[in-house]
Amino acid sequence: MSPARLSTVVLDAHDAHELAGFYVRLLGYAVRREEPHWVLIGPPPGTEGTALAFETEPAYVRPVWPTRHPGDQQMMLHLDVEVDDLAGETARALAEGATLAEYQPQSDVRVLLDPSGHPFCLWTDSPQPPLQ
Repeated sequence: MSPARLSTVVLDAHDAHELAGFYVRLLGYAVRREEPHWVLIGPPPGTEGTALAFETEPAYVRPVWPTRHPGDQQMMLHLDVEVDDLAGETARALAEGATLAEYQPQSDVRVLLDPSGHPFCLWTDSPQPPLQ
């Protein structure tokens, strides 16, 4: 028997196709399969990376990060995306439709929200100037 392997992370959204398009542009991924309410994307052939899938959920509620009040829809996971140029990739993510989160906990990480409100982090292990 072979060991189990994590192949895909699935995110719910109001519109699976819209959110998949954002991550295709952000990550340089390609659409692998799509159905009316579901999309699977992944790295181009010959490259490594984790696949992402998106499912349309009519009752989807945007998460709040960081949680401020009991009962807020909390973030249940977030994606970490390693980049070489934190400032440049943050600007590109914003141009593609992300929003910069109000709270930024570290100088080598930028917390952003995708168009459906899921937090994700751009990070680098290169030295960064302190947050202002």
